[in-house]
Amino acid sequence: MGRNSASRPLGPVAGLLAGAAAGAAGTSALNAVSYLDMVVRGRGASDTPSESVERLSEVTHVPVPGQGAARTNRIAGLGPLLGLATGIGVGAALGLGRAAGCRPGTTATAVLATVGALAGANAPIAALGISDPRTWSASDWLSDLLPHAAYGAVTAWTLTGLTTSGRPRRHVPDR
Repeated sequence: MGRNSASRPLGPVAGLLAGAAAGAAGTSALNAVSYLDMVVRGRGASDTPSESVERLSEVTHVPVPGQGAARTNRIAGLGPLLGLATGIGVGAALGLGRAAGCRPGTTATAVLATVGALAGANAPIAALGISDPRTWSASDWLSDLLPHAAYGAVTAWTLTGLTTSGRPRRHVPDR
């Protein structure tokens, strides 16, 4: 939260909704940075989201309905929805934290959002055996970190904007 902004009292539902909106904005930033990276480097889209859907289906014994192209298309749609759920979920958790009185500054919120999104994205792929982040190169980590940092920054800025009044605090000097 900026020094010149007053905190707005926030109930849990308002905190949840503000955080979810901030997480959605952050997810849009993450996607934009990822797509820009694809354009600049000429790289293809990641298979990780689809692989995650496939593994989750296997582990939970909940089949993805359909056969052939219909099933493949459902998996292709479900993969990005996992990312949206992660981004919105991390934002919602931060919003609930703000409603509970945990109000770190914007920079600290950005770091928390970035770390939360990285953990929310990478822990499941490691747990499902899809990829092992411990084996990633520095370039792999940079490609993963930059979009998540964009997520963290936009989520923090949005959450701060939604949960502060924007009116400067008055400083009254001690007399």
